[in-house]
Formats: sequence, C-alpha cells, structure tokens
Amino acid sequence: MQLYIDPGTGSMLFTVLIGLLSAGVYAFRSFFIKLRFAFSGGHQEKAADACDEYVIFTDDKRYWNVFGPICDEFEARGIGLSYFTASPDDPALERSYDHVHCAFIGEGNRAFAKLNMLKADIVLSSTPGLDVYQWKRSRDVKWYAHILHAISDATLYRMFGVDFYDAVLLAGEYQVGQIRALEEVRGLPPKELPIVGLSYMDRMAARYQEAGPCEDGVTTVLLAPSWGASAIFSLYGGDIIDALLETGYHVVIRPHPQSMTSEKDMIDRLRTDYPNSDQLEWNFDNDNFEVLRRSDILISDFSGVIFDFTLVFDRPVIYTEPSLDKAPYDACWLSEELWTFDTLPRIGRVLDMDKLGSMKALIDDCLDNPTFQAGRDRARAECWGCRGESVKATVDYLVAKHEELVSG
Repeated sequence: MQLYIDPGTGSMLFTVLIGLLSAGVYAFRSFFIKLRFAFSGGHQEKAADACDEYVIFTDDKRYWNVFGPICDEFEARGIGLSYFTASPDDPALERSYDHVHCAFIGEGNRAFAKLNMLKADIVLSSTPGLDVYQWKRSRDVKWYAHILHAISDATLYRMFGVDFYDAVLLAGEYQVGQIRALEEVRGLPPKELPIVGLSYMDRMAARYQEAGPCEDGVTTVLLAPSWGASAIFSLYGGDIIDALLETGYHVVIRPHPQSMTSEKDMIDRLRTDYPNSDQLEWNFDNDNFEVLRRSDILISDFSGVIFDFTLVFDRPVIYTEPSLDKAPYDACWLSEELWTFDTLPRIGRVLDMDKLGSMKALIDDCLDNPTFQAGRDRARAECWGCRGESVKATVDYLVAKHEELVSG
C-alpha cells in the first residue's frame, strides 16, 4: 500500500519542516554563542555577531538587469555588499568586484534555507512571497526591502506577494495608492514606499541612446507574451503565429521565461509546429535589449515588456483584450481598474480573435498612426520616476535606511 500526498499538502508540510529546522538551528546557534561567551570569560568573539550590512538576493539570473547597475553603484561608492543568487550561471558570478561579493547559494529550497538563517542589516530582493511560503523572515535581518522588476501594477503579484516586506521600492507614483489600498483592506502596517524608478529601464534607455535604432529596413514584429491562463498562447495557441506569418513580415517569438518552467510542454509543442525559418525565429536571450531594439512593433498581453518597449524605444504596441483572471493576484482584493489596462488603449491597438484575419492591416495602422505619442508621454510621467537617476535613488535610500537602523 503506497502513501500518497498531494502537491499542495506536500508543499505545506515542507514549509512547516523548514520552519521547524530553522527555529531549531537558530536556537542551537544562540545556545552555542552563549556557551562560547561564558567560556571566554565574557569576551564574545566578533565573528559570532558578524553580519552583512547589505544583501541582495535574486531567485533568478534574469533579474541581473535590475541588480547589476545597483551592484556597480555599491562598488563605485566602495560600500560592501553581498549578492546571493539561486542561479548557478548568474552573470554576477563572472564579475570581478572589490567591494561586492557574489555567491551562488543553491537553487530553490536550499537557497531559502540559507536565507531563513541569514544575518544582515538590510536585504533587497525582487522575489515576492516573503514570509508566505518557504522564504521566512530571519530574526537576524533588520530590514527587508522589495524592488520591482517591471513597470506594471504593483498588485500583479501572486497573492500576498509583498505584504511582509518592510519597504517596497516603487517605479512610479501610481503604485503608491495600490500598495496603500492593499494594506488598508488587509489590516497591514504601512510600509515605506520610496519611488526610485527602475534601474534596468534607465540602463536600457542609455544603451539605446548610444546604439540608436536598427536600420536594416526589414519590418520586424516581436511576439512576447506573458504566461498563464490569460496569456496569449493560452488564449490563441498557434492561430496568432499563423496570422503573423501571413503578413509577410519577419516574426520573432520570445516566450516569457516562466513559460519554460510552467508551460514547457506547450512551448515545446509550438516550437515543433513552428520551427525557426527565414521568416520566423524563437528568441531566448537573457538580455532582451537587442531583440527589442530591432523590432518595429510588439504584440503582447499584460506583460511588463510592453512598457519596456514602448517607453524606451518609443514604438507602438498591439495587446490582447484584457481578460486577466485576477483571482490568483493581489489585484483581486481591489475594485479599481488596473493601471496597465487603463493605459494600454493610449499606447496601442487591441487585438481580439476577430482581427486575426486582418493582422497586417492592424500592424500597418499602428506603425503609421501618430496619435499614440501623447499616450506614451503620459505613461512615462506616471510610471517612470527618477528617470536617469534610479540607481542613485535606490542606493541613497538603502544607505540612509542603514544609517537609521544602526543608530536607532
């Protein structure tokens, strides 16, 4: 007779086990330190209380575009920083710094087990779900700060994504109201919500200003969906690829990185049905700069790449009719329309099933229509704070907060 445990129960039991182990290790460590203190005649060794002043944790290498510029700023200021990654091939591990220490701490639960016993003053991360699943707040961390990794609604995280952080570093002013509304409806204490912009957007804009647009003359359409039941491939499947190929334009398909984990079977099937050719290419570059730079128009859904593309490269977008099931997201707790869905009609055209047969006309209209410029300008003002100064604003906040914590 075999014992079966469903995945949900298994995850819960694993979380409980991690919590018990962390508590046990913490208690043992405290006892050991006290014992050493007693035998040393009251002279506790400095190493026993040593901790990092600043720590960055990332669960995936794809967020190096957010954290790389921040690490560079710490290095330039001569401030010590520990960068912990759960990706063994994170680009950070190839960098040579004097003041920034980059380390791979294991994948998945192995990384979280280390984080649960971390000793640090400030931890900065883009990983949601702190104190919800496997990642628990360490008793030896003074301050947890979350930083956004895309220009989109702060409520588009899975449930309770940022509830238990002490601060959320925001990209734009409109996100403040979203976080405050969640705090009110859930009875949470107010977090610090500094607006610091987005480091990778500033870096991308600077790179584009230096490189300039491509001038190969080939009209290129980039299909870059998000993932999940409400995303393009779940709604349209291969029909949207057929419609794009019929335009005669060059087509680039760039799946969301999470699709390669959560929807791998579907992506593999589409790649088999629509292999690389002279007209079609699949793109999986870790750095999306070049594929965005050489694309004339983007087709997506509610993915944050829409705003990377239209606001940095100043080009139009086509988006699918908003039909997001809010149930898994923080947004379902609020009645207000998502900023993303309110903004999309001002920066591009909507795509629905009836328009698949006239895809070329829709693309041509977007490329030739000058009315979307005002919409892009308004969106920049609302969602892209501290433009050009995001890295400075981020590190200034962390340094000021550290001074407050250690002097309080």
